[in-house]
Amino acid sequence: MEIALKIVLVIASIGLILAVLLQPGKSAGLSGAISGGAEHLFGKQKARGMELFLQRLTMALAVIFFVLTIIVAYFVRSV
Repeated sequence: MEIALKIVLVIASIGLILAVLLQPGKSAGLSGAISGGAEHLFGKQKARGMELFLQRLTMALAVIFFVLTIIVAYFVRSV
């Protein structure tokens, strides 16, 4: 059981890394750094399509990763 959970944890961590790396950058250069915060704050840029999918996938994989980490830590500690 422990080995299977560790394998799933490794797969989830690799998926999380890939999902984060596939996301586009939010700011481009100095102009993005100055105006990017205001646009993000007031919601001018809304995620659509692939960006929205990658954001949701990242959140789901992060939750799966944290839950699996806690479960694996519990099994390792109890043995």
